[in-house]
Amino acid sequence: METHHISLFPHEHFGDIQPYQYGWEECEPLHSFGPFVRNHYLFHYIISGKGMLYSHSTKGEIHEYQLEANQGFLICPGQINLYTADEKDPWKYVWVEFDGMRAEEFLLQAGLEQDQPIYRPRSEEEGKLLQDRMLYFSENSTRSPIHLVGHLYLFLDELIEFSHSRQNIEEKKQQDLYINEAVVYIQQNCHRELTIDEVAGFCKLNRNYFSRRFKKVMGCTPQEFLIRQRLTNAAELMRLTDLPIKTVAAQCGYPNQFHFSQAFKKLYGLPPQEWRKQNHSKMD
Repeated sequence: METHHISLFPHEHFGDIQPYQYGWEECEPLHSFGPFVRNHYLFHYIISGKGMLYSHSTKGEIHEYQLEANQGFLICPGQINLYTADEKDPWKYVWVEFDGMRAEEFLLQAGLEQDQPIYRPRSEEEGKLLQDRMLYFSENSTRSPIHLVGHLYLFLDELIEFSHSRQNIEEKKQQDLYINEAVVYIQQNCHRELTIDEVAGFCKLNRNYFSRRFKKVMGCTPQEFLIRQRLTNAAELMRLTDLPIKTVAAQCGYPNQFHFSQAFKKLYGLPPQEWRKQNHSKMD
C-alpha cells in the first residue's frame, strides 16, 4: 500500500533560501511521477528500495540512472524528468523542494547540478544523518517558518559536508580562471602552429583534465575552439582585405590552403572564394 506525507511551507518569503514543500513517500511497485517540470529545486533521498530516474541534460539528452537506498537525486527548475519505483523492490524516499538566490551555489558545492544529478554520501552513517535531517521537516511541520528555514540551512550544510563529490567553489573559480587564460592564449597564438598540449601546459593543467574542464565551461573542445577562432579571423580578413586566399590561410594558422578550404566550408557552408564574393566589404 502506498503511503505518503506532504507538507506545504507557509506563504512566507526568504530571499537567500526558501523551502516550498517537503515530505516522504513509500511507493507501490512501478509507481511513477512525470514526465513533469518543476519550478524549483527538488531533492530526493532514498531510504530503501530501488527505482529509475530519467533526467534531461542541459543539451536535451535523456539520461537514465538506476538508483537504490543511500543515494539521492536532484531535479532542477525547468527540467523535464520522470522517476519510477522498481517492480520488485519499490523505493521509499524523503524529499525537500526549495529555491532562492543561493540555492544553485549551495548545490554546486555539494557537486549537484542538472548534468550531475546523483548524490552519494561519503558513508552510510552520514547518509542516515542526512535522511533524518530531511524527515525532521515532516515531523515538525507545525514549527515556525523561521525555524524551518533555519533547518533548511542545516540540511544544505550537511548535504555539502557529507557529499562524496563535494566541490570547493573557490577551487572551481580558480579552474575557470585557467580556462579564461586558455581562451586568451588561443586567441593570441592561433595564427601559428599551436597544440592543445601547449595550451594545457601554459595553464599548468593535465591535458585530459584541461580538455574536460574547457568543454564544460565553453561548450566545445579546445581543438574546436581553436579551429573556430582561426576561421573567424580568416573570414574577417577575407571580408575586409583583398589578400589572396593562400595568404589569409597562412596568416590564420593554415599553411596548407587545401586543409583551410575544407575546414572553412565545413563551418561556413561555402568555399572561401565564394564566401568572399558574397561578403567582401570595400574599405574607404
